[in-house]
Amino acid sequence: MRIWDIDPGYLNRQSLLGEHRELHAIFVVLTQHRKGYAAHPETRRWQGHLAALAKRHDLLVEEMRLRGYKHHSPLPTVPGETVWPKTFIDPPHAQFAILQEKYRTKESGRIPLPSSARELWAQHKYSVLARDPGLYQIIGPWLAAADDPRRFNAVCCRNPRRQQPAHRRNVY
Repeated sequence: MRIWDIDPGYLNRQSLLGEHRELHAIFVVLTQHRKGYAAHPETRRWQGHLAALAKRHDLLVEEMRLRGYKHHSPLPTVPGETVWPKTFIDPPHAQFAILQEKYRTKESGRIPLPSSARELWAQHKYSVLARDPGLYQIIGPWLAAADDPRRFNAVCCRNPRRQQPAHRRNVY
């Protein structure tokens, strides 16, 4: 059971549909207090983060529609602020490595898997610029300074601005 922390566009068909199915299972366990998978680390990670889980569902559905799937299993509306889990089963840069290995002999996702922070940045920088020009001006020069796994992991995270105020962010 896995809920990825990376863009669903990186997932192949099987992984995308599998995550959608598993997300529904986690949602049912958490909202209806079912026992199946209640002790699974992925389920425990999402306790108290139902709005974020619903947002992840929305992202999966958007990707499914992009690929021509018709979605017939909406989640109920989840009130409250979207607060993402602070922990990962595998950090995002490791998730890319897992998919790289998994897709070695299989079809890959719609978006090619990045092998470095710079590749990841090249794929998403205009999206960041459209949403937050200030963050764009921070990340670009920071990545240009060096390309190492810690920066790859930092760029992979969902919302680096919310994790720490800009004046407290560690720069490697």
